[in-house]
Amino acid sequence: MNFQQLRSVREAVRQGFNLTDVAQALHTSQPGVSRQIRELEDELGVALFIRSGKRLLGLTEPGEHVLPLIERMLQDQDNLRRASCDFASTHAGPLSVAATHSQARYALPSAVRDFRQLYPAVTLNLHQGSPRQVAEMLLTGEADIGIATEALTQYDELVTLPCYRWTHSVVVRPDHPLTDGQALTLERLSRYPLITYDAGYTGRSHIDSAFEHAGLSPSIVLSAMDADVIKTYVDLGLGVGIVASIAYDDQRDQHLRAIDAGHLFAVNTTRLAFKRGRFLRSYVYAFIEAFAPPLTKPVVQEAMGRS
Repeated sequence: MNFQQLRSVREAVRQGFNLTDVAQALHTSQPGVSRQIRELEDELGVALFIRSGKRLLGLTEPGEHVLPLIERMLQDQDNLRRASCDFASTHAGPLSVAATHSQARYALPSAVRDFRQLYPAVTLNLHQGSPRQVAEMLLTGEADIGIATEALTQYDELVTLPCYRWTHSVVVRPDHPLTDGQALTLERLSRYPLITYDAGYTGRSHIDSAFEHAGLSPSIVLSAMDADVIKTYVDLGLGVGIVASIAYDDQRDQHLRAIDAGHLFAVNTTRLAFKRGRFLRSYVYAFIEAFAPPLTKPVVQEAMGRS
């Protein structure tokens, strides 16, 4: 038994049992992947995959039971490598962070700046994606830590920690009727075409829930994952924007006006997550604390112990 055999089985599942894609992902040949899988099955004495000719169709019952063990063995191998690297050099190495656009654009820059000053030898890779893509990058090992508001708590394989709470703001052009000083209500807001986040992004579920509970059906004429896009179309006069309050800056957005909407929509919580059982190098704890100061190394390790 060797790790290449284990990686072949794991990647076959990740690639939807397409051996061509597995071979590309592992930088080897398709016959080589088939041979590795067959050799492991011969050693274990059971078939791990359901087959039709040379094609893999799915996992057998033994395969379903063996896969978590394979995942754990490969994670332990990766943890061993990370631990060895950490003892050899505590201030150098790679760090991969996955985040949604709002977090990468508005919340992360100061943390990245502070972290780079402390750990200039760490190579930081920042990946952007939807909340579900962030979770998938954590599960596959592509990212060490992930930051998002939506979706992360839906995965049992992830340890999630709250970072900070935030609310939404309504953004309009300076001459818009909503700037008349009267109280902002859902009913007033629903009279205008709205521009806000895609479903599943940046607290959109709280926006939808608020209107639904009020018995209102707002006209959402445009949705996007990017607050800058939302503000661009508000500036063009296409509608009223609803964005994360952190996405509005008085200096940068002088051509628009922001109205606090914290009383209209539920408070949102941005969370940080990492894969359960993953070894975190020393500088990963430092990055986490730079982003969310309450999340010190003891706090994170306590959460890992509870999971």
